[in-house]
Amino acid sequence: MSVFALFFRHYFVSSPHVLSNPGEQFYMFSVIAAWLISLCGRPFDTPQEYDDPNATVSNILSELRALGGQVDFPPSKLKSGSGEHVVYVLDQLVEKALKSKGFTWDRPMYPSVEVEDECVQEDDAELTLSKVEEEMTQEDEEYEEEDGLDLDTLKTRTNQIELSGSRPAVVLESDVDAAEWNLEVERVLPQLKVTIRTDNKDWRIHLDQMHQHQEGINTSLQDAKGCLFKLREDISKTLEKVSSREKYLNTQLEHLISEYRQAQAQLNKVKELYQQASGGVTERTRILAEISEELEKVKQEMEEKGSSMSDGAPVVKIRQSLTKLKQELEQMDVRMGVVEHTLLQAKLREKNNMTRDMHATHLLEPNTQPY
Repeated sequence: MSVFALFFRHYFVSSPHVLSNPGEQFYMFSVIAAWLISLCGRPFDTPQEYDDPNATVSNILSELRALGGQVDFPPSKLKSGSGEHVVYVLDQLVEKALKSKGFTWDRPMYPSVEVEDECVQEDDAELTLSKVEEEMTQEDEEYEEEDGLDLDTLKTRTNQIELSGSRPAVVLESDVDAAEWNLEVERVLPQLKVTIRTDNKDWRIHLDQMHQHQEGINTSLQDAKGCLFKLREDISKTLEKVSSREKYLNTQLEHLISEYRQAQAQLNKVKELYQQASGGVTERTRILAEISEELEKVKQEMEEKGSSMSDGAPVVKIRQSLTKLKQELEQMDVRMGVVEHTLLQAKLREKNNMTRDMHATHLLEPNTQPY
């Protein structure tokens, strides 16, 4: 816990630039997270400084999920050891640890502090707006009270004073030197200056600004109204001129318009005839294209036949074939002669054998007869 006491308030908010080892912040985060997980009653080994950060982060997040925390960010966000996600994980673990320990927050007890009267000396040269308004209100009330006395009352008071004889016998005159008086005035004049501290958030300033803007809008609106009225009159006059001119043109060009309508109708008829004629031309063009294709085919066949007839190669081939057939026929005749000769020899041999057998039987028959 002595190490934890060395952390400042925003240690895990951002990466500090004064650390010599960048991994120190992540190591402190992992150590604190392991300590909080152990406070929640779950066994968790304290990670070492040179452990794999991926394994450490995955273990911490798995324990947080097991405790019921929600994790909707990738584990790589915790490798820096600072930032929003690190603070979120620590906050969740602290809440789980406090809940597991049964910690509850008591109601705050505010100490009773006796308020002492403080004498605040205000500078006479600076006044607030509220004080100035109070003084102006008092002066207005006194002025209204003085205005309440009419001339008749003043005349009656003057008459009463004259009758009573209480008029002063000697007129009061000042015995102060004018130069000294002017010096005194110059000396006291800087102290008599009133400086009012204005507050931009005061509603009175906003109200004055609103009045100023309203006056500006009213003046601008008056000018704009005049311009708009003039513009409306000009537009109305122009529209009247255009409508009258249109009527005049319609009356003057009525016969031309009728002729144009007739020409337009004739043009429509001619267009219809043209479309019909163009349809027939299209059909005939298609038929002509088919006939042209057939004619091209016939021409191509005739060219092929003419080229074959004028070419002597087929005749040479036929002659070669005929000579080859003749040779084959001669060979066949020779073979047939050989075969016939062979058959003839076989027949003669068989005939000789038969005659020999017949003579042999005739010779044997008389010898075998009895005497």
